[in-house]
Amino acid sequence: MAVHNIKRGVSLYSFQEEVFLRKLTLDDAVRVCAEMGARGIEVIPEQSFDSFPNLTDAEIAGWHDLHAKYGTTPTAYDMFIDLKRRKDRVMTFEEGVESIVRDIKLANKLGCTTMRVIVNTPPEVFEAAAPYAEEYNVRLGVEIHAPMRFDHRWIQQFLDIVHKVDSHYLGIVPDMGIFVREFPRVVSERFKRDGARPDLVDHAVKVYNDHPDDMETLTRELAWRGGTAIDVAFANNVVGYNYVAPETMAPHVPYIVHIHAKFYEMVGDEREYSIPYDEIVPVLIAGGYDGYLSSEYEGNRHIQDVRPVDSVQEVAHQQRMLARLLGEETTTGGNR
Repeated sequence: MAVHNIKRGVSLYSFQEEVFLRKLTLDDAVRVCAEMGARGIEVIPEQSFDSFPNLTDAEIAGWHDLHAKYGTTPTAYDMFIDLKRRKDRVMTFEEGVESIVRDIKLANKLGCTTMRVIVNTPPEVFEAAAPYAEEYNVRLGVEIHAPMRFDHRWIQQFLDIVHKVDSHYLGIVPDMGIFVREFPRVVSERFKRDGARPDLVDHAVKVYNDHPDDMETLTRELAWRGGTAIDVAFANNVVGYNYVAPETMAPHVPYIVHIHAKFYEMVGDEREYSIPYDEIVPVLIAGGYDGYLSSEYEGNRHIQDVRPVDSVQEVAHQQRMLARLLGEETTTGGNR
């Protein structure tokens, strides 16, 4: 195993089901991550702090106390930008900068040294935020999320800015959902349970798994084959995923500030059903990535109709896989 400095972490987004149902407190969520050996904690402030965006001193102090208690580290802060805050117009450039600067300051207060910039942020706002990112020591990374990819027109605007500004504080946050090789079966099976025609679902999955260059006609095709609204909805869902070869990430590794280790379904501790992490991790190691792989579980919403969601156990499975791929001789927990 090549020498590297890649670290394991978890996005608290992974536990949204249990947090919403009040089965996990913020303390519980940080604790179970520490038990897995995943020491980096990514936060979605709207999920974790009742007073967002006006966090109280007590909330901030409590957050830092949690990390001291469990030996964890705040890593990334996930920001959102409410471009349609007003009914009569879209947010102005100045309001966009004000919004992202607010989040940079909050990230700094929470001890997060990176911030995931949501992909609908205007590129010019991203660029204008650079001096504030440096002032508050928070690296900004625009998220590259399916169905976008590195060569997508919109993403290229951000990459151009990253290269032009040439700052340690501007970069990218690839979501590993751009490498979905096999369509997630938890998604297709959920649509079948919700009434989609099994033959049309299976057809759409086969089309996706063949990785055609253009899937834009899939929605019309399922409608032409007699699909109802639920079948067309599934087709629309399918075209929201994409697969690019993991090696396409190689030239961009120097600009990666954080990674969302997306997963939908673990097959034991061995592999993720859809995403080839055994090919992804070597690309990151070879490129010298030294940040966090932050587990981001999204299978919860696709199984909640048939069985209780156990996000903790699912994340623990992925963490054991990541530990193995990173060459760690460790065991990860997940018991509560």
